[in-house]
Amino acid sequence: MKQRAAWAASLAAVLALGGCGSAAAPDDEAGGEGGKLVVWDWKSGDESAAAYIDQAKADFAEAHPGVEVEFVAQPFDQYYNLLGTAIQSGSGPDVMMFNGGGQIRDRVDALLPLDDYIAEDRERLAGWEAFSQDDHVYAAPVTLQGHPIYYNKSLYEEAGLDPDAPATTWEDFLADCEAITAATGAKCLAQGNKEGIGIQFWLSGLGSGILTEQEYADWIAGDRDWTSPGVKRIFELWQEAGETGLFNDGANSTAMFNDMFAVFESGDASHVIGLMSDVGHWKEFAEFLDAENVGVMQAPVVSPEAAPSLPYDGGIGYGVAEWTADPALAADLVRSLTSTDALEAFYGDAGAIASDTTIDASSDGPAVTDIVAQIPSGRPALHVALSVETQELMGRLSQQILSGSITVDDALAQLAESDQG
Repeated sequence: MKQRAAWAASLAAVLALGGCGSAAAPDDEAGGEGGKLVVWDWKSGDESAAAYIDQAKADFAEAHPGVEVEFVAQPFDQYYNLLGTAIQSGSGPDVMMFNGGGQIRDRVDALLPLDDYIAEDRERLAGWEAFSQDDHVYAAPVTLQGHPIYYNKSLYEEAGLDPDAPATTWEDFLADCEAITAATGAKCLAQGNKEGIGIQFWLSGLGSGILTEQEYADWIAGDRDWTSPGVKRIFELWQEAGETGLFNDGANSTAMFNDMFAVFESGDASHVIGLMSDVGHWKEFAEFLDAENVGVMQAPVVSPEAAPSLPYDGGIGYGVAEWTADPALAADLVRSLTSTDALEAFYGDAGAIASDTTIDASSDGPAVTDIVAQIPSGRPALHVALSVETQELMGRLSQQILSGSITVDDALAQLAESDQG
């Protein structure tokens, strides 16, 4: 009840400050375009996003000099609850940020389809699928979010392994981990599952090395068999990794953000399934390990019929509220937020892999070069295809699997039931 009251108070404060409901008026007294657009997100307050926001605002102002744009940065841990309250009231910001996948698909009724506004951007930007539902696009992607497997090349060298030839099979991967741990004391995999998010990274990061191509395609399409040998093997490996000490100690009590990544950055683990966005990613790791020591490998093959690939989707994007007074104007702001100049600024300062495929990332180290090279052959991340409800259940069950309080079979039976509902 206290948390709900805090959310309500926060929303009331935003409303009092004019952070909600702002339709742009078509004309001001001078006969030119005027009015105001309000944007809700959780990035505009970050220092690493300042140049990105400034560039997007400048791009929009060039076409619409009389329109005021106000960004209201919300706390991420309360964002979707605040947004849900605004949606229920039928009034709120004109433009809203979303994560790709379930978070936006659960709320498309409150958004305007952007299909008529973004046609010329379809080829330049990647990641549209994560912001689409029933053949309509509801947000334009700003970043690509994926789950590369990063590794520490210096630890490979200390163990006498070739840092440029990581294992391609699960058996060889385990052998390399054993050698590294023996030589350096580092664990095989940094893991943080305090929030129940670690299993999402595990499923998507390793799944393409376990499921057949058909199983993978069926999963993304919604035809999921939670009892299949491949899916079961993903969760069995999760259990085995905990039981055999592949993870750092206390994985269930380690927060992913940012304690898990700190384990990898400190050299206490040789691998981590990380991100492509502006945290837990190649640029952050390079600050601690040096760019030349950050490697990227594909999922080790468990099933010989699997075809490893980079799991990625649209990361974050902006959509237009269905209640905005001027949809075309709000859509123009979304286009400015995904302009090449703005996205180049976000990539340069934050290291986020931008949705704009024309941005050159070839001079920023081997890790980002490898990631970008894998994008054309990449496939959607497995966990993004799940509903938010099923993701949350999977997180709770993954903690129980690691603690030994539930079997893999029982966990999968519950997930199958949730996914069907």
